[in-house]
Amino acid sequence: MTPETTEVDAAARGDWFDTAFAGAPLMAILRGMGVERSVRLSETAWDLGIDSVEVPLQTDEDERALRAVVAAARERGKIVGAGTIITPAQVALATDAGAEYLVSPGLDPVVVRAAQAAGIPILPGVATPSEVQLAVALGLTWLKAFPATWLGSGWFKHIRGPFPQVRFVATGGLDASNVEEFLAAGVRVAAVGSALEDASQLERLAAVLQARTGSAQ
Repeated sequence: MTPETTEVDAAARGDWFDTAFAGAPLMAILRGMGVERSVRLSETAWDLGIDSVEVPLQTDEDERALRAVVAAARERGKIVGAGTIITPAQVALATDAGAEYLVSPGLDPVVVRAAQAAGIPILPGVATPSEVQLAVALGLTWLKAFPATWLGSGWFKHIRGPFPQVRFVATGGLDASNVEEFLAAGVRVAAVGSALEDASQLERLAAVLQARTGSAQ
C-alpha cells in the first residue's frame, strides 16, 4: 500500500475528523462575510474555544476570505474548512487555498471521490436514510446533516438506530438557543454562524462549551 493510498483511506474512514472534532462540540460557519469580517469572527470563535471554522466557497471574495482565515488559523494552530463544495474543480481550489477539510450541502459521489482522491476529508450533506446509506457505502463515517432545524433533533435519535457508526455535524439554523438540544440528541458537532456577533449568544455558547469540555475561554 502506497503512502498516497493510506492518506486517501484515512480521509475516507473519517479518522481525520475523529481527531479534529475530538475537542469542542461546536464549529463556526462564516458564509459570505468578506475578508475582514471572516477573520474577525474566526478570532471570536477561536477565543471562545471553538477549534474549527468553515468558510463557504461560492465567490472570488469567498476565496480571498478563505485564504485570509487560513493564514490567521496557522498562527493559532486551528483548522479551517471550505464549504459549499459542489464540483470536483472546487476540491482543487479549496485545497490550493489551504483548506484542511471540505463540506458539501448534499451528497454527490463524484465530489466525494474527488476529495478522497485528493486526500482531503469531506463532510457531505445528508437528510435521508438513503443518503446516509450511500455515504456509508462510499466509506464515510462523518456526515453533515442539513438543514438541521428542518430535520429536527428527533431525526438524529432515529437515524442512530440503523447507523450507529455514523457521526453527525448538524448545520442550518442553529444558534445558542438550540445547540444543546441537538447535542443532547447525539449530534457530535453543532455549527453556528451569526450567533458569533451577538454578545448574549456568545455567553450562552461559552456556557455550552464549558459544560461539555470545561475549556471555554
